[in-house]
Amino acid sequence: MKLVIFGANGSTGRLATEQALAEGHTVTAVTRRPDAYPLGGARLRVVGADVHDAGAVDRAVAGQDAVLSTLGLPYTKEPVTVYSDGVANMIKAMDVHGVRRLVCVSSMGVDPEHAPGESFTFRKLIAPMLLKMGRTLYEDMGRMEQLVRASGLDWTIIRPAGLFDGTAPTDYVVGKPRTPGRFTSRNDLADALVRAAVDSRNVDEVIEVVTTRGVPSYAGVFVKEALHIGNKR
Repeated sequence: MKLVIFGANGSTGRLATEQALAEGHTVTAVTRRPDAYPLGGARLRVVGADVHDAGAVDRAVAGQDAVLSTLGLPYTKEPVTVYSDGVANMIKAMDVHGVRRLVCVSSMGVDPEHAPGESFTFRKLIAPMLLKMGRTLYEDMGRMEQLVRASGLDWTIIRPAGLFDGTAPTDYVVGKPRTPGRFTSRNDLADALVRAAVDSRNVDEVIEVVTTRGVPSYAGVFVKEALHIGNKR
């Protein structure tokens, strides 16, 4: 397949690109800094574009079989529009060029409900603090999800839990909101993205991806991600 990956220079985007190439697919990797992109190969095209630029997004989408959005930002108090603006431009371009398959990364933070059996400490202390820190991100992801649901495309929204760096995909769990679990390996998220796009899994569904093996301590993830010293998605 011909896949275009937006946010391809983020941690998840690079992993998804590597996996898609290893499986024999042709990838267009979209990043704002193409000169710094670390991957290469005969079936890889690296395109410099900002997702706020509708024309640049249109050119990247032309001729593709599926669009994957791995856009990601660290926590910020500033207003965020990259998710909704970016996906709006992707949807417009897909309509123009007749591309039907859209798979995008969102977050469990969009849904304030808790998974069954979650601890009192997490529900009353940890989760509210994280939701407050990521409020502007989750609000814009919510706007993005609304656009995707109303697009009329063959879409899948993938919501990970707290992201961490793994080493390889595991036997992760895919479920409907809210699936019990606090962590998602970026390797598992990337695998779920590629599988959804290539195998047409979970069309017109919101799914959650949860890693169950080799997960880190919550304190470690909190320090790395919440204090802005971790990688982007």
